[in-house]
Amino acid sequence: MSIGTLSEEVLKRLSKMLDNSTCGWRQLANAVSEQRKFRCSERELTTCSLQVLSAAGSPGRTLLAWLADRSCSLDFLLHCLRKIDHHEAVQYLTSTVAELIQITVQPQSQQASAGGRVVLTCRASGPAGISYQWFRGKEEISDETGSAPELIMCPLASVHQGHYICRVNHGDNFVFSQWAQVRCILSAGCSSTLFAGSVSGLCVTLQPQSQAVSEGDTLLLECDAEANPPAQYEWYHNTVPIKQNKTRSLKIPCVTTANRGEYKCKVFNLYHEAWSDMATVTIGPSSITETHWVEGKRGRDTQDAPWQTCRPGMNPLQQMANPPPASKHFHATDKVALLIGNMNYVYHTQLCAPIADVHELTNLLRQMNFKVVSLLDLNWQEMHSAVTEFLLLLDKGVYGLLYFAGHGYENFGNSFMVPIDAPASYTSEHCLCVQNILTRMQQKQTGLNVFLLDMCRKRNPNDDVIVQTGLLKVTANIVFGYATCVDAEAYEVKREDVSNGIFISFLKRRVCEDEKVTVMLDRVAEDMGRCEITRGRQALELRSNLSERRSLKDRIQTPACSESQSARNLQWAVAHDLPKSCCLQFECGVKVQLGFAAEFSNIMVIYTRILEQPKEIISCSAQLTDFPEDIEVDLKKSNQETLLEAGSLILIQEDLLSPEVPSLYTRIRGLQRLRRELTFTMCLHYTYSNMDEEVQERRAVTVGKPLVSKLNLHEPRAPLASASSSSSLDSFDVPECSSLTKAFASVSSSDAWSYYAQTGTQSSVSDSSTASRSANVPEETDSCEFFESPKPLVATKSLPHSHANETNYKFSDMYNFHSH
Repeated sequence: MSIGTLSEEVLKRLSKMLDNSTCGWRQLANAVSEQRKFRCSERELTTCSLQVLSAAGSPGRTLLAWLADRSCSLDFLLHCLRKIDHHEAVQYLTSTVAELIQITVQPQSQQASAGGRVVLTCRASGPAGISYQWFRGKEEISDETGSAPELIMCPLASVHQGHYICRVNHGDNFVFSQWAQVRCILSAGCSSTLFAGSVSGLCVTLQPQSQAVSEGDTLLLECDAEANPPAQYEWYHNTVPIKQNKTRSLKIPCVTTANRGEYKCKVFNLYHEAWSDMATVTIGPSSITETHWVEGKRGRDTQDAPWQTCRPGMNPLQQMANPPPASKHFHATDKVALLIGNMNYVYHTQLCAPIADVHELTNLLRQMNFKVVSLLDLNWQEMHSAVTEFLLLLDKGVYGLLYFAGHGYENFGNSFMVPIDAPASYTSEHCLCVQNILTRMQQKQTGLNVFLLDMCRKRNPNDDVIVQTGLLKVTANIVFGYATCVDAEAYEVKREDVSNGIFISFLKRRVCEDEKVTVMLDRVAEDMGRCEITRGRQALELRSNLSERRSLKDRIQTPACSESQSARNLQWAVAHDLPKSCCLQFECGVKVQLGFAAEFSNIMVIYTRILEQPKEIISCSAQLTDFPEDIEVDLKKSNQETLLEAGSLILIQEDLLSPEVPSLYTRIRGLQRLRRELTFTMCLHYTYSNMDEEVQERRAVTVGKPLVSKLNLHEPRAPLASASSSSSLDSFDVPECSSLTKAFASVSSSDAWSYYAQTGTQSSVSDSSTASRSANVPEETDSCEFFESPKPLVATKSLPHSHANETNYKFSDMYNFHSH
């Protein structure tokens, strides 16, 4: 049994026992280091020590959480507690383990012929008086076999098919087993009868055939069966039922790459069930260019008229002699993107790659004139509010792109993004449903909707609720790029400095290609398929109904009525406004420059550097302190001489400041939680040549609400309905304007220009492409009277393109996102 099986109450009590200096967490950390995988680094030990600075912090709880993440067993923990002679903790843990229920035999999925015998077994150890409850789906099996550790089904019939689970109880405590599936196998495509004389068997007489078709063609699959009573039909695509079709023929009039895969048909009646053979459908490149389709009228003379493929006024021979013009060039009215990377989960495995993945994709999208909001480590409320603000940036013809890297899962065809504050056994109530976000995007009449989900798609056993998503419109403009397949995990490539996800490692080589989005993602899938370590573990899955050749590189053409464009530019620019650089003059004669750089939309770097100091002062430094509790500042990494020491793996110091001028850097995270203006203290430390003691001067500094803090993402955007509706984003009934746009309701389109001049933002409302490139690029604001304008910050020390070669990957480098 792992430490992770202990309840939070038990872990808190153990932590109190370990939070002491004589026989506590530090001695336990030394004891567990006898096994290499549990050895803590100096950095991790320091992090444990710093927990005492927080009112609710506990070094012991932090250590136990790390051990749980590394799958440390309770036996080894007891061994180490005995090793350090912590008798109180040993006695408490021993008594606690004795009362824990541990399943020793899990039920296994089985299949047998109709009329056969199936036995599901679940056994558990623990205190006396353990009882068992069996369930088929949500229904409890209440007969005499439902309360025994063995569930017997004999004779096996089709009504027994389904998923089974066992609940093991002792008093108020209980645990669930894993799910087990029971299938009734019918031989040779024909069922056997259980009711002699009254009915006949069921036999499949026509099997669906494998096909290769092109994009835009019609796919027709047929299945037929002889049965009494008459048979019913249910089609499946890649094991997922197609609910819209219940007939013997499956017809898809205009196929896309999302329709490729494996198809089969379930044939059944009241007494029998049988499955057809598997039919594999491959989708090739489209054989149709810019053809004008005219539907044949279904009058008396054209009852069976086919679809016409000729342009009006031309017969087929003229059509062949005069081919249609080349595909027209598409454009966007604007391009906006929301990128979320969740790494530091409270109750789940910590991730490494999202910081680099979000940063690299941000820079690449900016090159294609996307307005990008990039956010790290959001809780549920912040994700909810961020998506609401993102929806406000959308309008008719806008290209919208949402990228999420973090923990996730997929149940019943719906994908869920997991916030950092999701509990250990989270459900859809604690997550955001992607399909419901898509529904709200479609209400904006967007020109292109792209979702890139870099997360696991394993099923969540804690969640059996089927979220009812909104009805999707037939817009033919949706593209889903899943980093992995259904019921599979997504992986990261661990590096010493900055890690990358497998998906982004390949996507960044292709995303700027001037190709149809689906074609570009297909090439990414092919690149991943050639990588040795991902083969059989992770494969990109593409779902799309995109009917036009729309590319992420399409140009922006603002419509004549551009008030909405100006409003979007203002909305976006306010969320990326950095404080202006300033100079502070101290009484001792020292002049200090205070500057700011954006790493992400919610992460900012503040630097200080000495511009002038009197000759009699031999040493001088300006340090920042007294930050508000809303934001996250690592005190151990603040006021560092390099950006790397300050915790920034993205910005490059040489591009931020002149290396000849010494500076101190402080990195501020979680700006989305800032509830008031950012206020801190600059503390000037200096020493005179004729004095040994150091002198200090302090100056309070207020810089307003920088970057995304202006959006107040910590505030609810709409009244939450029921738990199920809020989790599925039914509360995303986005008003016409958010709290931010209301604040600017009195600002006319002409006033927007003066706002830019006042804030010093480097973007311009007049030119959307210029605004995207300049205001989105991570930047600093400097006082121009002292230094020249800085260079734009270049991206990154993360995995370069050449490292995506499979020969440079090692299996030991790769670890997954652990969906739940």
